Amino acid sequence: MKKIFLCCAAGMSTSMVVNKMKQAAAQKGIETDIIAVSMDEFDATLPKYDCCLLGPQIKYKFEEFKKKAEAVGKPIAVINSMDYGMMRGDKILADALAMMQ
Repeated sequence: MKKIFLCCAAGMSTSMVVNKMKQAAAQKGIETDIIAVSMDEFDATLPKYDCCLLGPQIKYKFEEFKKKAEAVGKPIAVINSMDYGMMRGDKILADALAMMQ
């Protein structure tokens, strides 16, 4: 089970990306737990998940969140803005899975 969380300003726009990622995982037969949370929920969610992807709109928080993620040994990255805008759930899922290897 791969546990991935996406974080954005309010957790709203990323929820659409989460649905696309879940569809891609189901098609590939990969067991996943993928959720979207707001920035306020980052600290509470981080220990429970394998990796974090930040929405492009909050990439300014990357360095701050990266320090927290590294402290607990979790990979973190900013979602490619083109993939995010095009809702490429398969590509974003592949990027997340690659981070966890």
